[in-house]
Formats: sequence, structure tokens, C-alpha cells
Amino acid sequence: MSPYAFEFEDGLVREWSLTDESAEPTTVADYAPSLFVAGPDDALADLRERLETDPKVTATRLERWATSLHEAHAGERSRVLRVDLERVGECRSLARDVRGVHERESHAPGTFRLFDADLAPGFRYCLDRGIDPTPARELRTLRLELDEAALADGDVAALSIAGESVDGDAARTLRTLRRRLERRDPDVLAVSHAALVPLLERRAAALGLADWHLGRRPGWTQLASENTYASDGRVGHSPARYRVPGRAIVDASNSFLWHQSGLAGIRYMVERTGRPLQEAAWGSIGTLLTSRQVRLARRERGVLAPWNKWEPERFTDVETLHAADRGGFTFAPVVGFHADVHEIDFASLYPRLICERNVSPETVGCDCDSGDGTGEDAVGSRRVPELEYEICDADGFLPAVLEPLIADRAAIKRRLEADPPEPAAARLRAESGAIKWVLVSSFGYQGYRNATFGRIECHEAINAYAREIALTAKRRLEDAGWRIVHGIVDSLWVTPRVDEPEPLADVIGEVSEAVGVPLEHDGSYEWVCFVPLRDAVGSAVADTNPAGATASAGALTKYFGKRADGGYTFRGIELRQRQTPAFVADSQRAFVEALDRERDPEAVCDVLGRRLTDLRSGAVEPTALAITKRVSKPLGAYYQRTHTTAALRRYERRGIDRHPGQSVEYVVVDDDARGPERVRLLLEEPRGYDADYYATLLVRACESVVSPLGWDRARIRRSLRDGRTVRLSTFTD
Repeated sequence: MSPYAFEFEDGLVREWSLTDESAEPTTVADYAPSLFVAGPDDALADLRERLETDPKVTATRLERWATSLHEAHAGERSRVLRVDLERVGECRSLARDVRGVHERESHAPGTFRLFDADLAPGFRYCLDRGIDPTPARELRTLRLELDEAALADGDVAALSIAGESVDGDAARTLRTLRRRLERRDPDVLAVSHAALVPLLERRAAALGLADWHLGRRPGWTQLASENTYASDGRVGHSPARYRVPGRAIVDASNSFLWHQSGLAGIRYMVERTGRPLQEAAWGSIGTLLTSRQVRLARRERGVLAPWNKWEPERFTDVETLHAADRGGFTFAPVVGFHADVHEIDFASLYPRLICERNVSPETVGCDCDSGDGTGEDAVGSRRVPELEYEICDADGFLPAVLEPLIADRAAIKRRLEADPPEPAAARLRAESGAIKWVLVSSFGYQGYRNATFGRIECHEAINAYAREIALTAKRRLEDAGWRIVHGIVDSLWVTPRVDEPEPLADVIGEVSEAVGVPLEHDGSYEWVCFVPLRDAVGSAVADTNPAGATASAGALTKYFGKRADGGYTFRGIELRQRQTPAFVADSQRAFVEALDRERDPEAVCDVLGRRLTDLRSGAVEPTALAITKRVSKPLGAYYQRTHTTAALRRYERRGIDRHPGQSVEYVVVDDDARGPERVRLLLEEPRGYDADYYATLLVRACESVVSPLGWDRARIRRSLRDGRTVRLSTFTD
């Protein structure tokens, strides 16, 4: 039975394999992790001699591996130096020694290229030993939760176990947890924050609780310290990571997949990436995609994973560069109110383009002699539209990575259409969600500068194909009597342009066949409102026609609408924004419902007036006004006195660390005050709020709803002051 959890200690590996009732450990003593170094023969010989005396190194030898997808594609292999080490944690430190000491002392920068240097320990082990870490049976999970204030105070008495609180002191809570661990014997501990692990272990030791431990054996280990990082222009924070013997830990504060897909989605990614469960849980979507690529490259193509991406962008003439940098195609939304709208989109457009057009780092601009595509062994090629790139027809690496995921998601959709029992349906939805995020990231990953197997020319080729497809769909839809009111990359919103347009289903089928990617009808709307840029509202008003539609002057993709099934869809407006208080979001929904009932901006303003009255009278619960903001830098780096800095100072007073990438939650209680007194933290249970500040947020939310009909903020305020009789329907929201 394959193991599902791994521990690395003193050069030994402990594998934990699930049994019918629990899990059993097996100790492995003969594992030697390796990294690989490529370079000129004389430089490798010199490096090998230097490493012979390094205490971390157990053996060195020369081997032949492909050091890039291009080499594997051409059937070539390079001589590389394999370096075996005593401990798995020493791979990165030796890589830094090679780059920062040995190369710097004796060779020019860039002499050595390193491979397999930064793989996660469990993933590396499974990759080297050919182990599939997918759990062999259903996993038992125990959830442990502690709110932030109690965590900062070390108050374990407030611990929630499987959603239930224990009525008692710290000792009683810990004894109760021990009984639950013994009775449930969980395979996975889902903790609200990883810091719970050392806190619970230390409190149990301080209280003298004998034989108390979270794992299946005593002890716990810190695997990594907390750190702050930057990705795609955003600052993130990764908390410290821990392990306990025999159980996987899922840190809910640091697991995107846990929140999006739950344990079923994580388990699916374990199977598809080869990362053990705990490593899959904390891995980002990009990390999971990279793991799948590294596994496939090593196993099926004999390609090592480079430590640093080194392949430069190819030289391109100005004309091609101009065409390549255009990005995806967007049809600017026609701002205003539109009735009878249909949303159609290309199913998994970018992943399907990669597979259908064979886009891959080694096939784009391939130098192999493709000939004319005839003959028994000939390989053809195709030219990317608008660009000079040729794509080889030999089986590409990226399609091999993505095709199984696309097939799995299609199979899951078919199974869901058969209406399976809810437990099975929930698992299928979780797996589909996990696949969706990896497929979504597969395109952008090609343009990411640090992508292990990324290449900017692939990114450009995919965009070029997508633009061609969008224009093909546009021409056919317009010829069939349909008008495009908005389009963004893989989705189009259309309304009838003539009284009797061709049936949309027929047009969709023709476009799908013509472009080779399925175009699907994603939904029908009674009406949709596209929202203008806030600064463009005034200029749009002048062009308002009697129906309320306006010419677009570069609107963002913000819209809301009523679906044919009676529900509402919201994109980009305040109630979909993370920082919007719950009361403001609820009010904006009420504004939309009023617009749906009356189709009159004045009716929306009537609802706004009632909500403002509630706000100013103090009838709103302060917790419903909490604002969540992501911290982008340390407190000392802020030079302006913002709400965020005020909140950070209050966290500091309470002894709670807030790092860049983490969030603060607060209520504005006095916007005119200075310093920390402007706000109260949500965990401080505020009792009041600044009504004027939140009134401004309400008016802005109302403006987003009525601006497609030509109303701006000034007209909203005039409506509130005109003394009209409020209609009865205002009170039905």
C-alpha cells in the first residue's frame, strides 16, 4: 500500500501508509536525494573535485539527462553532474553553495545551471522513488479552530473541536481533544491556523498532561518559518508550517484549495501532481501546475527541472513584437441597460487552444526539419496567425500535461448531469473546481517570468489564436442577426440585432465546428446592466438614449443582471469586492432588486434613503460594517495615516502580529479622529460607527446600480432631497 505522509529526520525517511483502521510507519534508510548541475566539462570536473570534500555530499557521478524540453524534443541529452546528498533538506543549501561560492570563486557567472534544486521534500521523494501518494482509502478529518484573539492570547480553552466548543478550562479542553483524537484517529488535522500546533503541544506540556500529542506518535516539527513574498504585484504572507507524526496538517489560513474545493479537491491534486497531501494543501495553483509538469517531464521525457529559468526571449522584429504584445481580445461593454441577453463562452478556451494547436515551449518556433508533413516519418507544422512563429506538429509537452485534466473535467460534468447522490455530487464538484483553477492558470503561467517550463512565445501564440477565434465568432454572430454588447477573451454577451435572428444554438454549433473549440450557451438573462467607469459617468450621460443605453467610453468589466431562472449575477461591483462591508453589500443587492421591480432610478434612491435612515439612526449592527483590507507593507513603511495603519496600530497594542499579505478587519468609528482612534478592530467588538463615512459608501454602491441608466452621484443626492413621496414598493426589499 502506497504511503500518504512522509517524515524526514537525520537522513532517514518515515513513510506512513494507511491501513483499514489507522496508519503504520515504515523507516527507509537508503534514500539519497540528488541535485544536478550542467556546465562545460572542465567546469564540471572542477566542481566535482570541490564537492568531494563537502560533508553534505555522499556521492557524485556524471549522467546524461535532457536539460530542457527542446533537448528532449530533439532526442538529445546533456552530460550533467549528479550530486547525492545525505539529507533532503540540504539540496537547496548545496545549490546556493554551488552558485554563490564555487561558481563565484572560479568561474564566470552563469557557468553552472542547476536542476531539481528546490523541490519540496515529500514531492522530491515520491518523484525519485516512483511513489503515488494518493490516499488508498477515505480520509478521516478532524477540524480544530481557534479565533484570532484567543490564538494571540494563548487561550486554548476557546478551542472548537469539529465545530463544537468545550465548556471548561484549558486542561479540560485538551483532555477532550485527546479523547477525540483517540476515538476518531484522524488522518488529517484541518486547523484554522498552523500556529495551533505548537500552541496546543506547549500548553499540554505546561499543564503536565501525560501522553498528550496531536500526532500518532509524540512530537512535532517546524518545517518552515513564516515569510512574506510578492507575486504578480501582490504581497502575500505564508505562515510557518509544521508536521506531526502520522497525520497530514491542512492549514486553513494558508490553503487556497481547501477553501475552494475542500479535501476532495486536494486529494484529486495529490493524484494528478504526485505531491503528498500536506504539501498539496499549502501549494498554490501555480505550484500544483508546476509539480504536474515536473513529474511528467521527469517520468515521460527524461527532463530535469531547472532551478532558475534561463531561456531568453527570442529576438523578434518590431512588427511581430507589436502583434504579439496585443494580448487577449476584448469587446468594450456597451454601457447601459440591455434586455434579452445571452452569455456564451468557449469551454476552457486557453487550455483547449494549447491542446488543439499543440502549443508548447519546445514546439513553438521548433528548429527541427518539419518538411511538408508528408511521408511516413515526416512532422508537419503550422503558422500562428499574425505572428511568424511556426508550431511543430510533434506531440507537445503542454498538451500532455493538460489533456487528462480537460478529459477529467468533461467526464465529471457528464456524471453531474446524471444527478448522482449529494455526497458523490459534492465530491465531483470539488474535483471539478480544483481542475478549473489549474486550467485557468495554465495560460498565464506561460508568461510568468519564473515559470519552470514557461515561455513567453507560447503565451503570445495562445493570445493570437484566441483573437482569431473571437473575431471569427463575432463575424458569424453579427451575420446571424446578433449584436455583441460585451466580450472578454473567452466569453461573449449578445442580444438580438434584428427581429428574428438565426437560432443562437445553430450559430453556436457552426462557430464551434469552425474554430475547433466548443462554444457553449452559458446563460440567459432577462436584462443586464454594464456599469461605466466611475469617472466616465458624467460623459456617458449625454449619450443616453430613451432606453437608458449609453455608448461605452472604456468601461471596466462591471455588470449585474437578472438571469432567466430569476436569480441575479454580479461581477465587479461593490458587493463582489472583498473589502465591502456586509451592510453595504446587502444594500446594493436591495438596490438591484428595486431596479428590477420598477426599472426606475428613483425607486432605487428611495431604497437608498431608507437604508441611510437606518444607518444614521444607529440601527445597523457595527459588525455588519466591518471592512477587510490586505496589508501591503510593514506598519513602519506607511507614510500616510490611513485606516489600515490605524488598524495595524491597534493590532500591535493587542500583541497580534500583522505581516504584509495578511488582512486587517476593522470598523470606522470616527473618520475625523487621528491615529488608532479612527477605527476599532472587529475582534474588539465595536459598539459604534461613523455614520457619515458609511453613508458615502452606500451612495457609491447606489451609483454603481443607477449609473448605467445615466444617473451620477449629484443626481442621486438631488433625488434624496426633493421631498418626493416614497412609494410603497420601497419597503419590499
